[in-house]
This record gives sequence, C-alpha cells and structure tokens, in this order.
Amino acid sequence: GHPSLFLAALVLFCGLTSAQDVVAEDTVDTQSCFPDMCKFLKEFGAMTEKQSSMEARLKEAETQITELKKKDATKVAFTVGLGGGQVGPFSTATTLIYKTVKTNVGNAYNPVTGIFAAPVTGIYYFTFSYHAGGEHPVSLNLIKNNEVVVGVHDHRSSGDGADNGGNSAFLQLQQGDQVYMQLVANTHLYGHIAVTTFSGVLLYQL
Repeated sequence: GHPSLFLAALVLFCGLTSAQDVVAEDTVDTQSCFPDMCKFLKEFGAMTEKQSSMEARLKEAETQITELKKKDATKVAFTVGLGGGQVGPFSTATTLIYKTVKTNVGNAYNPVTGIFAAPVTGIYYFTFSYHAGGEHPVSLNLIKNNEVVVGVHDHRSSGDGADNGGNSAFLQLQQGDQVYMQLVANTHLYGHIAVTTFSGVLLYQL
C-alpha cells in the first residue's frame, strides 16, 4: 500500500544520494541531511516489519480466543429419573426411558427415546443407579452405540428383600455417538425417580 511506495521512494533517494557523494564532493554541504534520511529509512523499515509481525500475532491470538469461546460455549449435563414402580421382566433387551428430567443442559438427552446423543466430540462422564426387589435377577447395562460399556448384575435371592447398585464410566465420544441404559431380557428393576437414575456430563471437548 502507501507505506511500501514511500519506502521505495526513500530507497531510490538514498541510493542517488550515495552516488552523488562519490562523483561530486562539492555537493557535500547541500546533502548533509541525507545520512539522517537514510537512518530514518532504516528505522522506518524496521518499524514497518515489527508492526506487520505484531499484526500477525494479534490475528493468531484472536483466532485462538474465538476457538476457546466456541468450546467453552458447549455445556452438557443431565440427570434423569425412572419412575413407574416395577419395570420388567421383558422377553427382549429393552432401552429404558427416563422420563423425569431433573437437569438437561444442552438438551442432549431425549426423554422420549431415553437416548443421549453427544453434541460434540469430547470426554464424557456417565453414572447410573438402580433399586430392585430380590425376587427377580437384575442386569442393567450402559450402552454406547449398541455395545456394552459397563453394567450391574444381581442374582435372584429369596432372603434379600431389596437391592441397590450402580456403576459409572468415562467415555470418549464422537459427535453423534449414542449412550443409553438397557435392561437385559428376563431381568427387572424398580422405577423410583430419586433412586433409579441416569446422569452424564461433558468434561471437556477434544
């Protein structure tokens, strides 16, 4: 732009001055200011280069801040409860639908399907708990994309009136991965919105 044209003109001017100093010694008095101008030229060039470097660094910093703000803007956390009393046994494995929503920041958990869908790629933490009677076996699994991650199991017992249990896991999820709870076929649990629960939170993005 304009600084470049001005710089080029000064370079040419300084070059002509040096040539005149060689061939015409009698012009020294009239050109006594030229060394100062050449010094200014060098300083101006250094300042321009420094300014360009600072502008590049500022732009890079602004880009990094924008990316950090985007990551910080994604907040995901939910806790849901399963009501309804006796749940199961069912003849096939069944996805549990926790309809009582206590917290659902980011709306990544769907209370209609019972499925959590990861809105962003990152590290998530999930935990669940259950209550059940002792007259039926319990087998409850945390599922990621149709694969068992962790679970809980309890055998049927005649002398045990009630069972409580739970488990948890850290998961690395890609955007769109699905996580949900599944009751294994021919097992049961007892739905209670304060005891039989399912929770998850995004710890940080990747």
